[in-house]
Amino acid sequence: MKTKFTLFIVTFFLMVSIGFAQKRKTPVNIISGKVNISKYHSHEELDRLSKGDLLVLYIERIEVIVNILPNIAFATKPGVTMGSLGIPETKENLKALENNREASVNYFESTVEFQKTILPYSDTRDLIAAILFYEATLKSLHTYNDYKSD
Repeated sequence: MKTKFTLFIVTFFLMVSIGFAQKRKTPVNIISGKVNISKYHSHEELDRLSKGDLLVLYIERIEVIVNILPNIAFATKPGVTMGSLGIPETKENLKALENNREASVNYFESTVEFQKTILPYSDTRDLIAAILFYEATLKSLHTYNDYKSD
């Protein structure tokens, strides 16, 4: 009985270790989260929207900007990993990337909380101007490579 139990335990741990050994680490993207907006707007389109709809657009644009701009020196689109950039995927580098991701999420969440509380008091014209500015900033990402020298 004791031999069967020991054999079962050894077999169980062997199977578990094989299962973990087969799992490969998937590369972690530098840019994650929401990275694009569904539509760019004209001033006239935004004028026709309610303030509540404008607030949603404003926050959506902040989310995209928070996910992309801090990492623009590495990438402007998702799918770029540390390995694809030649950055060693060491424990320290992976931890730094994870800390950056957590800080970005925390910043976005606290910003949205603040915006939902205070932004409704903003002037609609200022809100529209901010949305158009954010959209222009996001459009400019398409020309980012033009600034790189060869």
